[in-house]
Amino acid sequence: MQFVVNNEEVTTNAAESTPLLYVLRNELGLRAVKYGCGTGHCGACTVLVDGRPENSCEFLVSLVEGCRVTTLEGLSNVELHPVQQAFIEEQAAQCGYCTTGLIMRLVSLLDTTPRPLIAEVHSALDRHLCRCGSHSRVLKVVDRLFSAELGGVTTSS
Repeated sequence: MQFVVNNEEVTTNAAESTPLLYVLRNELGLRAVKYGCGTGHCGACTVLVDGRPENSCEFLVSLVEGCRVTTLEGLSNVELHPVQQAFIEEQAAQCGYCTTGLIMRLVSLLDTTPRPLIAEVHSALDRHLCRCGSHSRVLKVVDRLFSAELGGVTTSS
């Protein structure tokens, strides 16, 4: 199977039923993608597949044939992505385990909805668990990202 990961074409001989997570971590050495629950309930393994957030622990590698996959490692070449920068500035990562998934989900939201409703932000982050309790800091990230200079989060349509 061939697909693109972080703008590089890759080929894998993994079984079609192999979770994408295993190919990314074990075969390609991309460590930002985390194994959390293995059932798609925590969001730690979120990657973008053709721009859509997917839980790579349950997303079969056969489904990415010909697709573009982006992991945290592929968000930027030189400068940090604004979402990454906001996480740093707000010190939103404590243990860091959930951080990658949260960042990837927020990147996807910004790409598809430049001016989201607050309900859309909550919905986007709803499937992510943070075991160490940095939710309040993540909400500060959201406030920073959607501040007036970026259009702001809106509370109604």
